[in-house]
Parts: sequence; structure tokens; C-alpha cells
Amino acid sequence: QVQLVESGGGLVHPGGSLRLSCEASGSTFNFEIMGWYRQAPGEERELVGLKYTDGNTELGDSVKGRFTISRDNAKNAVYLQMNNLRPEDTAVYYCSGQRILSPSSRSLYWGQGTQVTVSS
Repeated sequence: QVQLVESGGGLVHPGGSLRLSCEASGSTFNFEIMGWYRQAPGEERELVGLKYTDGNTELGDSVKGRFTISRDNAKNAVYLQMNNLRPEDTAVYYCSGQRILSPSSRSLYWGQGTQVTVSS
């Protein structure tokens, strides 16, 4: 069974940095797309960033210039470097992996989530 295991969340002061990691286990394939979403209390889950195996990157508008997403295809892992954190970045961060089965079909996997709290 494929699992996405996240680590690196925690409490940080405004302006601080955190690095989240996510590695797939139990997988016999590499995800074509890996990335991060986040969900704050009372809010919908939103895209933070995606990284494709070909190197292309998508980042949410609210994190551009502050967050960097990278991946290690050999490890089937994705990372999120978060700098200059703000209180509004407080959320549960979820790792995601997408497997492209066909042009119209994808299989989506989620991690269990890791809490990031930005507070003074």
C-alpha cells in the first residue's frame, strides 16, 4: 500500500523558516506530480505548489517568492522550503502524489498532514 509520509512541521515565529519533507513508501512507481496543499481552519484546501518529474513547477500566488518546492525523483520525495513565514501561512500542510493513468485519468494520493503554526 502506497503511503506518503510527511515530516518537518511545527511552531515558528513570523519571518522564520521551516522545511517540510514527504517521501512515498510502498510504491512500485514514481509519481508524475508531487506537491503540497494546505488547509486552514474553516477554509478550503488550497494549492501551495506542485513539482513535475520534468522539472516544471507551479506555485500558489500567496507563496511565490517565499516558498520553494523541490523533489528527489530517485527517492519519490518532495520538499517544501518555507521562508519569511507569516501568520496566515498557519495551516495543516498535506503532501500529494498524482499518478497519471491516462490523458483523462489520474490517481491521487494524500499524506496524513502536518501542522504548521506561525505565531509570535
